[in-house]
Amino acid sequence: MNPAEHAHSAVLAGAGRAVLADAGRAGPAGTGRAMSFGAIAGEYDRLRSGPPDEAVGWLVPPRCGLAVDLAAGTGLLARALAARAGEVLAVEPDARMGSVLRATSGPVRLVAGRGEALPLRDAVADGVFISSAWHWMDPERAAPEIARVLRDGGRFGLIWTSRDREVAWVREVDGLRQPAPAAGTAPPAGRRHRVISLPDGIPFGAGQTASFTFTRAMSTEDFVGMIGTYSRVITAPEPDRAATLDRVRAALADRFPGAAELEVPMRSVCWRADRLAR
Repeated sequence: MNPAEHAHSAVLAGAGRAVLADAGRAGPAGTGRAMSFGAIAGEYDRLRSGPPDEAVGWLVPPRCGLAVDLAAGTGLLARALAARAGEVLAVEPDARMGSVLRATSGPVRLVAGRGEALPLRDAVADGVFISSAWHWMDPERAAPEIARVLRDGGRFGLIWTSRDREVAWVREVDGLRQPAPAAGTAPPAGRRHRVISLPDGIPFGAGQTASFTFTRAMSTEDFVGMIGTYSRVITAPEPDRAATLDRVRAALADRFPGAAELEVPMRSVCWRADRLAR
C-alpha cells in the first residue's frame, strides 16, 4: 500500500469496497426527485454553475486538511474545494453522477455514500460541505453523522448556487418552471429548502450566513437547458417538460429579443457552523 492509499484507508470506515457500496445504497438509482439528476449527469455538469471562489473562501476554514464534499454530484463544489484544501473526498450515492465527477475532477477521491450513513471514521475531517443537497437529507440522521466525522473545531458548511431570484426578470422566468396556481390558491412556497434547522443537542456553534453575487455568461439556449436540470422538470412527463422549456424560451425571446447570449445574475447563499469540542 502506498502512502496515499494508506491515508485514504485511515479515514474511511470499514474495510473494502463492499462497506462503501452498502453505505451508499440509498435506493434504486433514479428513484424519486432526489436521484433524478443522474439521468442528465453530463448536462447537469455542463449547465449548472459552480460556486464563486469568494464564497468557497468564506466557507472553508484556514489550514483545511481533509474536506468532504457530501452529495458531491458531478463535482462542481469538489473542484472548487480542491484549490483550498489539502485533500478532497467526494461522497455521492449516484454512480451516474459519480462517473462524471471521476472524469472531470482530477485529484478528488470519490466514495459511495450518503449523509445519513457516512463511510468515514470518527473525527477525521476538517470540513464537511454540501452544495444544493441539504434539503434531500434527513437532518435527524445526517447532522449527527456530520458531527461524528468532523474534528473538534471542524467546519460544517452549506451552499446553494443558482440564478439570483432577487433580480426581477430571473424571478419571473423561474416562476415558469411550474404552471400558474389555480384561481383562489396560494402561489408555490419560496426557498424553504434553505432553512437550516439542526436537531437539538447537535454539537455546533452558532451558524453564520453570507451571500455572494456574480454574473455568468450563457447562451440563451443553455439558459433554457439549465432550467431543465431541476428535479421538477426532469421528472415531469415529457409533454410537460417540453412545455415548460418552451415557456422559458418564449419569455426570454420576449424580454431579450434577438439575444444569443445572456449575462445571468447568480447568487451563492452560504451557511457555516463549527463543531464544538468533544
